[in-house]
Amino acid sequence: MSGYFRLDAVILGAWIACLAIPLGAFAQQQQTYRIGLLVSGGPGTYIDAMTDTLRQLGYVEGTNVSIERRFSEGNLDRLPALAKELIEQRVDIIVAVSTPAALAAKQATASIPIVFTPLSDPVGVGVVASLARPGGNATGTSLMASDLSAKRLELLHTVVPQVSRIAILWDSSNPGMTLRVRETRMAADQSRLALHSVGPRNLEELEAAFAELAKQRPDALLVTTEPFTRRHLTRILDFAASNRIPAMFEDVYYVDAGGLMSYGPNVRDLYQRSAVYVDKILKGAKPADLPVAQATKFEMAINMRTAKALGITFPRSILIRADNVIE
Repeated sequence: MSGYFRLDAVILGAWIACLAIPLGAFAQQQQTYRIGLLVSGGPGTYIDAMTDTLRQLGYVEGTNVSIERRFSEGNLDRLPALAKELIEQRVDIIVAVSTPAALAAKQATASIPIVFTPLSDPVGVGVVASLARPGGNATGTSLMASDLSAKRLELLHTVVPQVSRIAILWDSSNPGMTLRVRETRMAADQSRLALHSVGPRNLEELEAAFAELAKQRPDALLVTTEPFTRRHLTRILDFAASNRIPAMFEDVYYVDAGGLMSYGPNVRDLYQRSAVYVDKILKGAKPADLPVAQATKFEMAINMRTAKALGITFPRSILIRADNVIE
C-alpha cells in the first residue's frame, strides 16, 4: 500500500506545482508567428492599414507575432538579398508589396507561403497560374479590373475636353506595369487619342523624359502607381505644375500630394484584405486554394487647388461623383 501512497503524493505534488505556475507563463507558451514583410519602396500608410487589420484579427506584435520588415527603398536590385534574409529568419509567411517584391519572394522560396499586395498582373508576370486557382505557394490581391484605363481617359476628357495627345509616365523596369500600359494604349486607340509612352527607370532617365515631354507638350499626363513614381512624386508634380499639364493618377495618395485627379481601386481595402489572407494561411489554409482577390471598391479624387492653378473648372458631373475632394 505504501507504494500507492507514494504515487498519490507524487501526483498531488505535480498538481500543486502546476497551480503555483503564474497564468502568464501559460500565455507565453502560445504559438508566436513570424511574418516577413518585403517592400520594394519604404514604409507607408497602406502598410499600416494592413498591420492594423492584423491587430484587429488578434495578431499583436510583441505578443503572438513578430514582423521582420525589409524595405528596398526603391532599389529593386536589393530585393533578392532581402528576400533571402527573411528566409534565413525562418519566417512563417512572406508579405510581398509590389510586383518586383513578389517576384523576388517567389524566386527565393517555393515552400514558404507568400501573400502579395496589390499586383497589377500577377498572372502575366508568372507569380500565380491563374486568379481563380493560384497554385504554388503564393496568392494575394490584384489591382486588375476591367475598363479602368478607359474610365480614366473618359474622366480626363470630361475635365479637359480639348485633350487629344496624352503621355503616360511609368517605370519600364517594373514588369507589372506592362499590362497597364498596353490596356491604356488600347483604350486611347478606341477613343482616337494619341498616346505617347515614357518609361524611365531611374532619376537620370526621368529627367530626360521630362525634357522630352516639355518639347512635345502633351495635353495631359497619366502617371502609374508604383514605387518609382511614388518616390519621385514631388518632382513629377513640379514638372506638371510648371508646364501646366493636367495629370491623372491611379491613387488618391498622389492627389493628396498635389495631383489634379485620380481614379482607381481603393488600395487601402486591398491591403486590409491581404491581412485576412495572412490570417487564413497562418490558420492552415493553403495559398494555392485561395483565389487572388480583385478590386471591388473604386474611388475618384480631385484637387481643387491644383485645378484652380491650372485654370480648370471641374464639371458638376465630376464634383458629385468624387469620393475625395481636396480643397
